[in-house]
Parts: sequence; structure tokens; C-alpha cells
Amino acid sequence: MKIIAASYSILSEIDGKKLIKNIERAGRTCYKSESNITDESAANFVKMLLDRGHESVIEHEKISVLFVCDRGVSHELVRHRIASFSQESTRYCNYSKDKYGNQLTFIQPNWISDKDIELLSKINEYTYPQLDSHNSFAWYAACKQAENAYLLLIKEGWKPEQARSVLPNSLKTEIVITANLREWRTIFKQRTAKAAHPQMRELMCPLLADLKILIPVIFDDIC
Repeated sequence: MKIIAASYSILSEIDGKKLIKNIERAGRTCYKSESNITDESAANFVKMLLDRGHESVIEHEKISVLFVCDRGVSHELVRHRIASFSQESTRYCNYSKDKYGNQLTFIQPNWISDKDIELLSKINEYTYPQLDSHNSFAWYAACKQAENAYLLLIKEGWKPEQARSVLPNSLKTEIVITANLREWRTIFKQRTAKAAHPQMRELMCPLLADLKILIPVIFDDIC
């Protein structure tokens, strides 16, 4: 059994200045103002588009991101409509194989401390009253039981698509999401809000901060 933190990787090679110049070129077609393009005009023009709500223009550019998260979070991500998704398949991935370390990998909930995770990895040496939270042991025990059941079912001849029925939401999954910039704005508005799930915010808030640095203007108005 392996426990890791959630993470993300931006797969697209992003040249932010070139990206907004491409958006400007597309957008000025609508207003027939191509003659106003200068080396420095793109940022102000794109900001004008966003201020007017003319966001269809930013659909011409896209970003791909790889998320490593638990399956509960991935179930929320795939609800976004205008996007492409490629996700690790529990139908075809046989976690009893050497390539997976003959074990399941789970995502550490961000409300369970690093200290507890370290102690749980030494469960033969420590007992759960020494943890910051007794609930951490209950979570660990449930994941361990799911792993034991999954590996036993595979050993007894079940296919991965059958044995996966015992897998919990905390199971690690990898999912690549490609969406245009307009859809990413929608995703960030929903998934960085205070009402969003804490494990979703754990991924989306730093990703938004990174993209604000990489791409001028597009995400500046999203807090």
C-alpha cells in the first residue's frame, strides 16, 4: 500500500505572450481592427474582450493538464462539458502486477497530517492513539482492507474490471484534461471557490496561480 499527495503537471508548452497575440488576431477579425495590432496591444485587447463578456474568442487557445488525484475528485472534474478527458482505467490496470509495485496507491486526504501518514507507514511499530487523529487510522485501515480484498480477488481469478468494485474514492488516479481557455475560466471559478471540495481546491488554487504567471490577463480576474 502506497500513499502519495495529490499533484498536477501542465503538459502544454505555454508561451503566454504568443498565446494572447493569437487571441488578439482572432478577436480583431470580429471588429476588423487588425490595423491596430502592435507589439504591445494584445493584453489590453484581450482584457477588453473579457470585460465585455466576449469570451468565445479565447476558445481558440487550449491547455492540457495532468492531475494525480483521488477518484472522488476526478468524478467532479469530468462533469465539465467542453473538455477532453483521458483517465487511468481501473478496467485494464491490474494493480497486482510488478509495474504497479503489486499494490494500490491512495491519495493522502489533505486533512490528514503528514505526521500521521508517516506513523501509519510504520503501523507495525506504532499504535493509532499516537496519531494526531484517531480517524486517520480508520481511513488507513479501510484503504488497507480494500487493497487486501482487491489483491485476493485478482489472485482468485477475477479480472481487474471485476475486482475494481471494492476500490474506494481514495484510490489514486491520473487524468489528463484538455480544455479551451474559456472552459478553464469556468473550471477555476467553480473549483477554487470556498464551497469547492478541499481536495479540489488543493489542486486548483495553485494551478490557477501558476497560470496567472504563465499567461497574461486571461485569469487575472479570478481570485
